[in-house]
Amino acid sequence: MKNRMAIVLFFLCFSSLYGQALLNDTITRKADIKTNIVGNSVSFIPETPVLNQIAGAPKAFYTYFWEFGDGHYSTEEAPKHIYKKKGEYTIKFWATNNYDTGKPPTTRPKKVLINTLPTAYEDVASMDEDFQLKRNRDPIPDEEMVTIVSYKNTKNYKTNGKLFLFYNELKYKADNFEVLEIRTHHNEKNQPETAFVYTHNINNENAYLASSNKAMIKSSEIPQDSTERFNLVETIQESKSTYKNWSVLEFDNMAPSEERNIFFSLKTTPEMLKDTSAIISVRGIYVPDANYDNHKVKDMEMEIVTSHDPNKMSSNGTILNYRLVRFKTLKYKIQFQNNGEGPARTIRLETDIPDMLDKSTIKILDMYPKCDICPKEDVIYSCLDTTFTDKQAIFTFKNIYLPGSEQKNVKVYDSTKGFVKYSIKFAKDFHKKKTKSKTAIIFDKNDPIITNYATTRFLPGISIGAKMGYNAFSDLKNSESYFFGATLSPYKSYRWYWQVELLNTFHNYESDSQVVEEIIDDAAGFRFRQRTTTNRSYKNIDLDIPVLLRYNLNNYIGLGAGLQNTISLSEKSKEERLIEQFEGVQPGAPIINTFEEFGSNTNAFSNLRTGLLFEATVGFARIGPSLGARYVMNFENEFNYWQFYAIWKF
Repeated sequence: MKNRMAIVLFFLCFSSLYGQALLNDTITRKADIKTNIVGNSVSFIPETPVLNQIAGAPKAFYTYFWEFGDGHYSTEEAPKHIYKKKGEYTIKFWATNNYDTGKPPTTRPKKVLINTLPTAYEDVASMDEDFQLKRNRDPIPDEEMVTIVSYKNTKNYKTNGKLFLFYNELKYKADNFEVLEIRTHHNEKNQPETAFVYTHNINNENAYLASSNKAMIKSSEIPQDSTERFNLVETIQESKSTYKNWSVLEFDNMAPSEERNIFFSLKTTPEMLKDTSAIISVRGIYVPDANYDNHKVKDMEMEIVTSHDPNKMSSNGTILNYRLVRFKTLKYKIQFQNNGEGPARTIRLETDIPDMLDKSTIKILDMYPKCDICPKEDVIYSCLDTTFTDKQAIFTFKNIYLPGSEQKNVKVYDSTKGFVKYSIKFAKDFHKKKTKSKTAIIFDKNDPIITNYATTRFLPGISIGAKMGYNAFSDLKNSESYFFGATLSPYKSYRWYWQVELLNTFHNYESDSQVVEEIIDDAAGFRFRQRTTTNRSYKNIDLDIPVLLRYNLNNYIGLGAGLQNTISLSEKSKEERLIEQFEGVQPGAPIINTFEEFGSNTNAFSNLRTGLLFEATVGFARIGPSLGARYVMNFENEFNYWQFYAIWKF
């Protein structure tokens, strides 16, 4: 009885604890918006839940994104905003939890009513460029994020134009985003996806190459690519060949120097690419004047993450085609954030370089803090130095000033972030292996912060091979067997891989003679001995289907084992029968009569047989020509044979 009571109490306690844990794990955290309205000036204060610190990570913190309902936004923690017009405005707020174990808190939109305008409103120019893409956070599967499309009229007259946002790259099977909502505030009109209109006119009056350097200094979340182009047809077609989906918006009556923002709420799909080192992108196109085809293009690159961590490493080479990889230059990006209470003066990035990459081809594409490349001699100004070890490239920011997120008077978290973006080429000789790289980030003399792994892996690819050879059947009489066929396997696999073959075999052989002797009593009562000798010959066309697992010992020797099924597509047999009758029954008696009989038979899709195979090849094991020997052990013993062949894989 006591044992039963103990068991019951145990299960009750376990159920209670499990239920509580499940409840805590499934509760959605919420953040609230508090406001203080004085006339048309509103102060916003967030109320966020307590952060759950990731063990071993830097101190957890929130980053903030506010939409004020009139087309303006802020990334400050507690911003103050002055409204230009009376009316009711819907406030939206997103808090992003960095170094936190849970999901970002959700926030219910809040409305504010502006009845008076005692405080004068004055638009302040905030854009360094005329076209920008930003986001409030990096994408995590099954979470919402906001993409901000900002555009500015740099002309000296009112303009009507267009905006395009392309998303969901074709190179990924699953969609990464779906558009939940597009929030406009200046009567922009959403057009059908087919609404592409071209003028074929070019206005060169203000043509220039736009630089994104300043924007990137302001925020690492601003894209790295911006340029003015003139062939709108070509840009649209190229974008449609890269992305599955797009949105088109028209705007009008945009005053000179006016700045506007459009907010896209994007839901990252549960099926989105799960590779946490992969870089995905969206593309924006800005046509400032619909009368001309001059336009700006921006690609905003984003790193897929599983948690919001500002220290990370990413690559555009997560999935590669091995056949074409020699023509590709990889790009890596290392991002970091100073979470200290004071500025960092030296930042050291110790980055793993896989063996398949050539360290000598590294080129710095961009960085923040912005500085020169260090010369060979020591200098006292800010610069970025690059040194190498056997397995690493070390990027060192020297004599710089990167404020800390906990530093006094630092309100914008973006100013505490930095990055290095570099390109690197493949070495001359490398194997088809998955690689991974990580970076140790060291601020001054603090302990290193280790990033995630940036992985590189290759698509299997398809290698088709041509094969021909000879089969040696030692147990069959007068056997002649030749074959040719094709093989299918992954392209240039490194070690283990599968291979399927389809072989057409022509096989001629004879069976052993069968001799039967018997004593015959004829009708007259005489007894005699009769000997019947039967010879059969075969002409077969067989189909062999081997399926095997292969292993490359090195570049030149490979081994394999597997199963083989064989079926005779056509089997033609001829039978010759010789009948000899002897005088009497005694041995040595003379032959008195001889008869010959002939017969033939044809079968199709017959004689199915299965066996094991073992083989070795010598030559170019992964691609190109090689010679091989294979032993096939059929479950029918007389069909065991050696196969000697030549193969060329393409």
